[in-house]
Amino acid sequence: MYSRLSLSWITSSWAIGLLLVFPVIAIIYQGLQPAGDLFQHLMDTVMWDYIHNTVLLILGVGVLSFMMAIPAAWFMAMCDIPGRKYLQWALMLPLAMPAYIVAGIYTELLDFAGPVQSVLRDVFGWQTARDYWFPNIRSLGGAIVIIASVLFPYLYLLARTSFLEQSVTLMQSAQLLGKTPLQAFCRISLPLARPAIAVGLSLIAMETLADFATVNFFAVNTLTRAVFDTWQGYGSLHAAAKISTLMLVVVVMLLALERFSRRKQKVFQKNMGQERAHLLLMKPWQQWLAALFCWSLVTLGFIFPFSMLVYFATQYFTDSWTAEFIEFSLNTFFIAGVVAVLACIIAILVGLFRRLHMQRGSDIPARLSSMGYAVPGTVLAIGILIPFGWLDHSLNDLVEHFGGQGPGLLFSGTMLALIAGYLVRFTAIAVGAVESSINKIPPSLDMVSRTLGHSPVKMVRKVHIPLISKGCFTAVLLVFIESMKELPAALILRPFNFETLATYVYQFVSDEMIEHGALAAIVIILVGLVPLIILSRSIERH
Repeated sequence: MYSRLSLSWITSSWAIGLLLVFPVIAIIYQGLQPAGDLFQHLMDTVMWDYIHNTVLLILGVGVLSFMMAIPAAWFMAMCDIPGRKYLQWALMLPLAMPAYIVAGIYTELLDFAGPVQSVLRDVFGWQTARDYWFPNIRSLGGAIVIIASVLFPYLYLLARTSFLEQSVTLMQSAQLLGKTPLQAFCRISLPLARPAIAVGLSLIAMETLADFATVNFFAVNTLTRAVFDTWQGYGSLHAAAKISTLMLVVVVMLLALERFSRRKQKVFQKNMGQERAHLLLMKPWQQWLAALFCWSLVTLGFIFPFSMLVYFATQYFTDSWTAEFIEFSLNTFFIAGVVAVLACIIAILVGLFRRLHMQRGSDIPARLSSMGYAVPGTVLAIGILIPFGWLDHSLNDLVEHFGGQGPGLLFSGTMLALIAGYLVRFTAIAVGAVESSINKIPPSLDMVSRTLGHSPVKMVRKVHIPLISKGCFTAVLLVFIESMKELPAALILRPFNFETLATYVYQFVSDEMIEHGALAAIVIILVGLVPLIILSRSIERH
């Protein structure tokens, strides 16, 4: 190992880490300033309603996701049911569906003017909405159902992996002692899977908190929507920063609760490979009921919405295939490609710095670079606007001081702000993928390179880079896909007259014209399926 690296490498690693965490610091600093009149007015009027709805939304999505994911994970890990071979990967498909697209489709179907209520009125002779009761899809409850239907796979994946690692002999011993499969599940499998469940629920909670498009479409007032409305509606960066600080507190609380809930848990039980052939036996009617439950989840979260998009895309293809669609697609691919390459370069720099620099704290730049991923997109966008806005104002004041005309918004009004926001949010993905590859390189290779007199740079070029190339490709791919789907940050940070596919589709969903945005939505979804296919193959190999 090398205990010393060049000063430029050390400086670059620390500078990158600090720059990527600076937007979070800017939010906290701005949020700790004295409250202005607007923020105080919001606190006196609507803020508690925003907080109340946010808490209910997180709790509701968490509970419903638990009810969806845990039974499905148990069936796939422990039971032999019809179609299990296909269901175990099909249950991951809803992750590729953006929640706001699913919301638009089900609103078209279930709203008052939709086909379901229209048929009911025709059959029963009802005339107005006062003649009957029907669940209101545009509500907090509707948002909970929609968001949970696309986020439950986070918990399903982690819980299924945990169940697979549990010894089947424990279940068989419980059955020999007279316990039913349900009792064995509640008393053995569920407690053993608690750490994985806690992690899955925390991920779902943070994704729910970050959701803007769905709650905005359903007119549900949450903190995420408050940040967006305060900035776009009132033009107050200070008030938006203070609300963002509240959201950061919620994120920290969620992470702390997840760690606190499993602080004393240590699980050493590990599944032995040959045991997995012995699945628990169920009665035929139970097998078919379990299969129906799992396929219902896949249909609700993916099959039906995607089928409707395909139908809309074929019906409105000539209206959808326009010069705007091509332009916005190229915009999206360009931004996502630039962000993916830059994130990968940053991940390589801080990852290898951690490996080669033997001093204490060498992992800090990588950790700082990854902090933005836990921050909701709307909050992160405000964190980007604070320093970029200060730079714009300072530059314009300086130019005007010397008698010139200010150049305008060179930082906050250009693609630079959008790229910076994506980098802060998604560099963590690249760091994780690259570090995983770096950790697989045997330390002996570094020792051999050192014995041969190679400098750190030469060793990185000839040894490390070739060995981590697959990890780098995975990092670029994952960041590219996430950048294509990102919506809240793009809505706030994009330049004037600049659209991505996500913002393009969202405008159609907001205008209740999802048919015209179906083609663009399909592109986003198909690209989002790529990591799920990779993950599915990885699970099958193991």
